[in-house]
Amino acid sequence: MNFSKYLRFAVVGACALAACKGGPPTATKPGKYSSTTGIEYNTEEGMKVADYQGIPEGPGLVFIEGGRTVLGSQEEDVTMTHDNVERTVTIASFYMDEAEVANIHWLEYLHFIRKDSSEEFYQSALPDTTVWARELSFNDPYVDYYLRYPGFRYFPVVGVSWLQANDYCTWRTSKVNETLASNADGSGGGGGLFKKKKKAAAAAEGATEDAGGAAIAIENGNTLPNYRLPTEAEWEYASQALIGTQETGNENQENKRIYPWDGRQVRNPYGGKMGQFLANFKRGRGDYAGIAGSLNDGAMITEYVYAYPPNDYGLYNMAGNVNEWVQDIYRPLSFEDVEDLNPFRRNGFLDPAEKYDKKGYQSLIDDHVRVYKGGSWRDVAYWLSPGTRRFMGEDSATATIGFRCAMINAGSNK
Repeated sequence: MNFSKYLRFAVVGACALAACKGGPPTATKPGKYSSTTGIEYNTEEGMKVADYQGIPEGPGLVFIEGGRTVLGSQEEDVTMTHDNVERTVTIASFYMDEAEVANIHWLEYLHFIRKDSSEEFYQSALPDTTVWARELSFNDPYVDYYLRYPGFRYFPVVGVSWLQANDYCTWRTSKVNETLASNADGSGGGGGLFKKKKKAAAAAEGATEDAGGAAIAIENGNTLPNYRLPTEAEWEYASQALIGTQETGNENQENKRIYPWDGRQVRNPYGGKMGQFLANFKRGRGDYAGIAGSLNDGAMITEYVYAYPPNDYGLYNMAGNVNEWVQDIYRPLSFEDVEDLNPFRRNGFLDPAEKYDKKGYQSLIDDHVRVYKGGSWRDVAYWLSPGTRRFMGEDSATATIGFRCAMINAGSNK
């Protein structure tokens, strides 16, 4: 009896050693056997462990390596709001769109939801093109042409509310993962990330199947995490792009930036483009683009989403062109009520809306106002600084606010 007991332990130990052969297990090489129980994976009784070669590549995304940083306004607080005082936090690595969501992307969204969704939802997804209309300005052509005319295809979509932007993120997640699954090779052997399963087995593991029969479940690693709006901290961290100022091996952050580029000026100090503006913004009263023959930023309204040099993360237009929605609701004291790892304000915790007299018209703050950042074609240079922040109702839209998507990094921070 004792002999068979020891024999069992010996077999389990041998299996555990076999699982560790060739180095410790990793996400992409978990081994054939469990490193804690010695039980074999992918058998009739054992746990199913899918082949995984790393997170699939998300269209349009750039990897943002996280780390410690100081968030907060680097500019003089000319508005006297004192709502973004400097504080040290750590941001985990994540992904972010290299450019703002453009008109062509929104039209693609409208194309698919018109086929797949109700007419009511389609109507709710239409941008408010009347945001261009001004009583004392001849912007009428933009109302009719800005969203749909081919010349504006890769200009940032505007007239979308925070709620509409969130709906787009949800749709994009679904559509990208559907495409990843349908393009996968699900045939036998060791073939790739996507394995076809019998429906009963898939259902037992909480998986669903796409139209092509490929099993879709978080455990399979054959889908991307959700696209979403970036948090305010993520957006500000990515905009600073201080990775470009950091010396290898130096653990101190010895440089700061007022804008997403070096220096205190808004002009390019280097090379053949010396003197040209680095962003699309309003230089001063009545000056949107400079004079003919010597234009400064060259844009009267919005501009091509890849028009200006990217920052050191490879992100375009993190200053100017359009402001961008972020996830957070607005509170003036968010810098005080803060976690120091991945800070995010999702609601009125520690600072409830009841403290603000919106019903008595003494405040505009409630749980439905959202932060936007970055400055736009209609803003002066002050608002280009990553630490500046403003807010607006989540169901409102203007001609100066767009957005871009973000995504968590599932796995190592590097």
